[in-house]
Amino acid sequence: MVGWPWLGVTFDLLRDPLGLLERMGREDGAISEMRYWRGSRVLLNDPALIEQVLVLQHQKFIKGVLLRLTAQRLLGQGLLTSEGELWRRQRRLAQPAFQRARLAAYAPAMVELTREQAADWRHGETHDMAAEMMNLSLRVAMRTLFGVEPKSESRAVGQALTAIMRRDLRRLRSPLRLPAAFPSPANRRAERGYALLESTVTRIIEEKRRDGAASDDLLSRLVEASGEDGARMSPRQVRDETMTLLLAGHETTALALAWTWYLLAQNPLAETRLHDEVDRTLAGRLPAPGDLDRMPYLAAVIQEALRLYPPAYTIGRSSIEPIELGGYHFPKDTVFLISAWVTQRDPRYFAAPTAFRPERWLGGASPACAAPQGESGGASPRPGAAAAAPEGFRYFPFGGGPRRCIGQPFALMEVGLAVATLASRFRFRLVPGSVVSPEPLVTLRPKDGIPMIVEERR
Repeated sequence: MVGWPWLGVTFDLLRDPLGLLERMGREDGAISEMRYWRGSRVLLNDPALIEQVLVLQHQKFIKGVLLRLTAQRLLGQGLLTSEGELWRRQRRLAQPAFQRARLAAYAPAMVELTREQAADWRHGETHDMAAEMMNLSLRVAMRTLFGVEPKSESRAVGQALTAIMRRDLRRLRSPLRLPAAFPSPANRRAERGYALLESTVTRIIEEKRRDGAASDDLLSRLVEASGEDGARMSPRQVRDETMTLLLAGHETTALALAWTWYLLAQNPLAETRLHDEVDRTLAGRLPAPGDLDRMPYLAAVIQEALRLYPPAYTIGRSSIEPIELGGYHFPKDTVFLISAWVTQRDPRYFAAPTAFRPERWLGGASPACAAPQGESGGASPRPGAAAAAPEGFRYFPFGGGPRRCIGQPFALMEVGLAVATLASRFRFRLVPGSVVSPEPLVTLRPKDGIPMIVEERR
């Protein structure tokens, strides 16, 4: 896409990033290029090409420049942003925390905290479900991954992260911007957000230092672990991994939950079918991990919500050597974009692509990517049995390949248990007249929240 001289599509990117990506994917086909003031980006909207980048030729790429620029101050060299041997070491240390056997130990806390979150909700009250789910998932992450109890800052963390992402992402997209030190409202909100997140991480680390090796949570193992040379992580590494786990460990899960409630409220037939399945399976008791395999429609609802509103709506990769894709030759340092928002809503890959149809997932094996299981491709996105994957990388809400989201099974179990727990007691209605629109920051957030009316079912 050409756009203005020098500026290219800068104004389109500032005004409507999702619309710009959609037009590129629809109008220009499998490979399209956009130019804006920072340079050029190549969008891939073909499952075979996406598989090349994420799996088959993954060693020729590193994480995209936008993630590095937006996350450098916040995440440093954590698991999400690091590369090479540092990333491989940290991934090996973190992997056991997300294996299926250990996930079952997290389930009681997930259910308990979900019940606590809803303990004060009353019939007819209005709640921002985006904020409620953000608070819930943060509390779950702090207790299960860090072994610490959430404090009063938990509700403010989501607001802090929003302020940071809005300010920093707009600065990266716009050629005209105030200095970060200028005391504008946006800058002040972002800097307060950074201060809050740093203080939260400091508190978590201090509690872990006091606990020592007595705890068996993920952060304790990272703090105590040493490499082949016997060296432990530096204080800066501990800080970076804690911040990464704190933010990545709750952000996408919260958004998956929020968008699920939004879609169910707009589709009462699907909501009723979900309630019937939950009631029939649980018979009034609280859910356990084993119940999720017996609720295929619940799994289908979650998978369809992730298709329509993928929290990680784009993936960026930069080539570290010349690369050939789709018959085209690209030089080193080419920046590629892969967008779940675009591909998962493409009519070539999904019938009625903008319709919420959980039924499309019912049938055989779970839909992930039609690539091998495990590190080379998409792992089965439990809970529940659901339909076979579309051929190739047409559905990839958690990415794919070696850098597929390590927290995928954790997130899916948490979403499944939270939806089952809340759906057994409540239904949620969108406040009349409210407009919910996606805001493409680093993740896909509802711009002004999701105001919903709580209705007790029993």
